[in-house]
Amino acid sequence: MIHPPTYSDSDRIALYSPEFAALPHECYREMRERYGSLAPVELSPGVPATLVIDYRTAVRVLHDPAHFPVDPRTWQNDIPDDCPVKPMLAWRPNAIRNSGEEHRRYRDANVAALSAVDLHGLHAVVERIAVPLIGQFCETGSADLIADYARPLAFQVVNAMLGCSPEIGQRVATGVITLFEGSDAAAGNMMLIEALSELAAGKRADPGDDVTTRLVQHPAGFDDQEVIEQLVTLYAAGVEPVHNLITNTLLLILTNDRFAGNLLGGSLSTRDALDEVLFLDPPIANFCMTYPRQPVLLDDVWLPAHQPVIISIAACNNDPAVSGGDYTGNRSHLAWGAGPHACPARQSAYLIAQDGVDQLLDALPEIELSIDSDELAWRPGPFHRALATLPVTFDPARPFASWHPS
Repeated sequence: MIHPPTYSDSDRIALYSPEFAALPHECYREMRERYGSLAPVELSPGVPATLVIDYRTAVRVLHDPAHFPVDPRTWQNDIPDDCPVKPMLAWRPNAIRNSGEEHRRYRDANVAALSAVDLHGLHAVVERIAVPLIGQFCETGSADLIADYARPLAFQVVNAMLGCSPEIGQRVATGVITLFEGSDAAAGNMMLIEALSELAAGKRADPGDDVTTRLVQHPAGFDDQEVIEQLVTLYAAGVEPVHNLITNTLLLILTNDRFAGNLLGGSLSTRDALDEVLFLDPPIANFCMTYPRQPVLLDDVWLPAHQPVIISIAACNNDPAVSGGDYTGNRSHLAWGAGPHACPARQSAYLIAQDGVDQLLDALPEIELSIDSDELAWRPGPFHRALATLPVTFDPARPFASWHPS
């Protein structure tokens, strides 16, 4: 008989704790020293999982859907509805939570809807939204770049791509944030579903040139619930990760002399900073959940059936067996996933983040942190790598639009 390893509560690392959020890379190193490539963790109290922290092992898992399927329905039957992470991990009719023909059906529609986005036009959308956001604080000399800039920028750009009104978009924003935080994820999920129901119904009645309309009209013939679930995925993947990528990149630029001293001089580019963040502090640190249907032997460890196996993107990217420390032009990281479930929106996400950073630095090139970097707080949560705030100061400037008329 197969006996997967058993761990006590003290053996499992709580990915949801403030302590983990404060020092994740130290925790990953300790996991690697103690457990090797697979570490026992908790996603929330009483919810065990296995965290893959070895790069090569992660690639094997991501390319092996037969042994590591993504359907969580058997697992979630034993998880209480008030579990903070259940809405985030539960089965949905979308590409992330399905395999085989259903996965292809959902993914093909999403790829088609996203591929039709005009990337040149998306540059203009980011600029159109970024300029007035910067204008709201550029004369004050200080800002929180998350609340005042990165978060509203990401939401408004995704709203524009999906053809969503500001009123519905605000409700979506609140729902997504609540869902990721896990404090009242069920309420956040309900708020999100209700808002997206209105969006989908509106596009059936009044189509536009946007991602939502293309999903509604796709030959796959999605019903309303299926359209809503594709939109849930797009918002969850397009907002929280993108605004975290923007702020984590700005933090690197503001605190690392290689960027702070050279970025505007041309030696290092915003793309270099983005690539380094996607390696070192990817905005979604732990994700790509799978659920083996039976015990699976992986790296000489028997993994239990129907228990989540999660890829630590951050730990794998920094695996000393593959990480040489040179990130310039290196895009072998796992921040976009890999295999059949790799992110189909990476081009758009990368463009939004790069343009968002550039717009801010063009407007306020002398921007500085207003506190020491070791005083910054990171939001607890098992999935994201997200600052709570990013307070900065700068010399007050005229409104950006007055000297950047486009």
